[in-house]
Amino acid sequence: MSDNDTQARNRFIVIQIVRLSGVAMVLVGLLVMTGRIDWPREAGFVLAAAGLFEALLAPLLLSRKWKTPSE
Repeated sequence: MSDNDTQARNRFIVIQIVRLSGVAMVLVGLLVMTGRIDWPREAGFVLAAAGLFEALLAPLLLSRKWKTPSE
């Protein structure tokens, strides 16, 4: 593999990990909001909102940052 291929693969993996961790945060937030985890309910809302940002917007921001400039 060339350096460009390795870099592209690593960036793809990072974007997928960010997306999956965001989904996990949303799920934990939902568990908190339903009372299955004994944390304050407000913490569940914050966790779910942060997870939505991480799952939906963070991958877009990362891909924009890493986009190959057109010549």
